[in-house]
Amino acid sequence: MGDAVELEADGRTVRLSSPDKIYFPEHGFTKLDLARYYLAVGPGILRALRDRPTTLQRYPDGLDGEWFFQKRAPKNMPGWIPTAHITFPSGRSADEMCPTEVAAVVWAAQYGTLTFHPWPVRRTDVDHPDELRLDLDPQPGTGYADAVRAAHELREVLHEYGGLRGWPKTSGGRGLHVFVPIRPEWTFTQVRRAAIAAARELERRMPERVTTAWWKEERGEKIFVDYNQTARDRTIASAYSVRPRPHAPVSAPLTWDEVGAAVPDDFDLATMPARFAALGDVHADMDEHAFSLEALLELASRDEHDHGLGDLPYPPEYPKMPGEPKRVQPSRAKKPQAG
Repeated sequence: MGDAVELEADGRTVRLSSPDKIYFPEHGFTKLDLARYYLAVGPGILRALRDRPTTLQRYPDGLDGEWFFQKRAPKNMPGWIPTAHITFPSGRSADEMCPTEVAAVVWAAQYGTLTFHPWPVRRTDVDHPDELRLDLDPQPGTGYADAVRAAHELREVLHEYGGLRGWPKTSGGRGLHVFVPIRPEWTFTQVRRAAIAAARELERRMPERVTTAWWKEERGEKIFVDYNQTARDRTIASAYSVRPRPHAPVSAPLTWDEVGAAVPDDFDLATMPARFAALGDVHADMDEHAFSLEALLELASRDEHDHGLGDLPYPPEYPKMPGEPKRVQPSRAKKPQAG
């Protein structure tokens, strides 16, 4: 696998063992290629991860080996990487790593981390999200072009409800993510409620193209707005994260002008460094903004009072939540007896 190498990241040295280990067999990308990629986009991925409790999606033996999500900070993690104590819906808790420098990202790459999944909070306040994250997920029969159409309409919805501004990025697959920086004044439950309100408004405007149906059997060939990605302990791959697919795609931040012009296959481990060198982080200004959710929460109240639209199902691993409808797949729900 080759002799270990040492990489410099902003004045800190990170040792990389087995640098020639193949992580992506289709293109021959190695562990060293992965680490150098994260160095090349360092300021960008650090902006996305800084001070956020982060789950690591690890492939120690490369894409063809076993993989797992590491939520708890590894026991061998260097002392210079801080942590935050976070609580899961089950009531259990853990200390998660919170990158504050690029060297932490490279260190995680040494242990086979392909994708970084940051919480939408900072370690100084782990109960109040500072990002509203909207996930546009193409269902079977739809694709990226459908997600693009939904994203442009979502941009208008956000603007109309509180002058919100979203920053779009590819998911690294067929979908799109739109992140809105918000003031950390609302709970996870309230942020999720705002996401549901935005999703329902988008669904009203594009009923043949967009759905908020939690159950797959009800979605049809539409873009699903996955509102549960805003629930506690549900995370979305960070900007610049490499995704575990054969061609090593990355989640690419875009400008709104690029949404539709660019396609996900444009961005991978080999091509993103040149883009970053030329353009820098096109989402670099996100942290300069913090919007209010008041208008979306007012919309949620109107939906409930005027249309009877209450809460929607939570993910299956969640305990039963107050006000949540029955968490039963429609085709398996008991039918009322006749007579």
